Amino acid sequence: MDILPELNYAPKNISHIHIMGICGTGMAALAGMLKSSGFEITGSDKAVYPPMSVFLEAMGITTCDGYGKQNLEPRPDLVIVGNVITRINPEACALAEAQIPYLSFPQALAHFFIQSRVSLVVTGTHGKTTTSSILASCLNQAELDPTFMIGGIVREFDANFRLGHGKHFVSEGDEYDTAFFDKESKFLHYRPDIAIITSVEFDHADIFDDLDAIKRSFKKFVSLLPKDGLIIAHLDDPNVVEVVRDAPCEVQGYGQSKELDWSLSDVRADGGITHFKVSRLGKEWADFSVQLPGTHNCLNSLAVAAVLHRIGVAPDTINTGLLQFGGIKRRQEVRGIINKVTVIDDFAHHPTAVKETLKALKDAYAGQRLITVFEPRTNSSRRAIFQQDYVSCFDSADITFIREPVPLENVAASELFSAATLAKDLRARGAEAESCPDTDTILDTLLPILQPNDVVAILSNGAFDNIHTRLLTRLQSV
Repeated sequence: MDILPELNYAPKNISHIHIMGICGTGMAALAGMLKSSGFEITGSDKAVYPPMSVFLEAMGITTCDGYGKQNLEPRPDLVIVGNVITRINPEACALAEAQIPYLSFPQALAHFFIQSRVSLVVTGTHGKTTTSSILASCLNQAELDPTFMIGGIVREFDANFRLGHGKHFVSEGDEYDTAFFDKESKFLHYRPDIAIITSVEFDHADIFDDLDAIKRSFKKFVSLLPKDGLIIAHLDDPNVVEVVRDAPCEVQGYGQSKELDWSLSDVRADGGITHFKVSRLGKEWADFSVQLPGTHNCLNSLAVAAVLHRIGVAPDTINTGLLQFGGIKRRQEVRGIINKVTVIDDFAHHPTAVKETLKALKDAYAGQRLITVFEPRTNSSRRAIFQQDYVSCFDSADITFIREPVPLENVAASELFSAATLAKDLRARGAEAESCPDTDTILDTLLPILQPNDVVAILSNGAFDNIHTRLLTRLQSV
């Protein structure tokens, strides 16, 4: 049964809110924000287990394991529907039958938290989690007390959300679709006042047909900016140039090109700190430092600096915020150092992200052997669309292991990514590479070759069979 479009609204006098798909990272954070705002929150999911089950229980939120009509009793005032929920989900069908008002996740975030604040939205194929985290952290360091919702755990707050009393809301503007009843991108609901666009490339092959489809979505987002708004755009990227061409507001470009409004130069790594210079409108403006490796992270920091300048934060305060930013879990995160072997966890999966991440790590750990372990896990990376793109992405690695991915259902074998093919192509470039059928084989093959001062970079957007902890545990027994 279809949910009736006319019920898609938030009623007045809401007390009890029920969340379908509550154990997702973003949905659980939204549940926490709503609970902290005084609402009674219940939720349901098909797999209620740690860490989200523990988090929700600690917040005093009742969760139902599995979906069904019974979860809508007692009748909530509003239901928030996650994008993991399908049209034929039994609880969704019961929701339609009961005609309870409902919202999608991004609609709810906008309705309850964004509309009353200045909306700072960070978008882009790459870097949006890091950039939005840096922005939120710098706003907090500047004592502007922001509210935020981000896709990663920010170390400074040990959370991916925060309810502040300041006027700014920082959101990670995801281009992924909203819900089964709304196939448009999430970021179209975030009412942007100031936006950052870090990059535009093809991704999310399960919902976008091609790069042009992604560009159309970004152009819709750009059209939402008010006339007095601002877009900080990475104009070294021709796709970004295209999507902001008809922007209704001011666009300030940033990048490494000297003619841009904000220009990056003289990137230098020193003892775990990356230093860089910034020019504004062709004139030297400030020197900044960050505890993050790589030019791409300096560019992310530059975009944040441009936003902070717009809202009146002084360069010295910006630099303090950048230097004190402690990073995000699962973004170049050092999980442990055992027997002088450093194990790093990173979320990179798109070819560009893989390439930039490995280059940054090679520079940060100069003179050390970099061993990369890659798990293709996303709907895009498990397809053959990036098969050739990946071939040039591992040049910074000394040794590469690629796990054969779990095949996608209903996708022809000829359209699937092959780890064996990638390993063969890497070897043809003179690289040392090997494909492995599973995580156990990777560990068994990796352990004997590890040497003191090696850096093992594990790239995956999932848990990867807990490979990080298992590797560190086995290193202890060597």
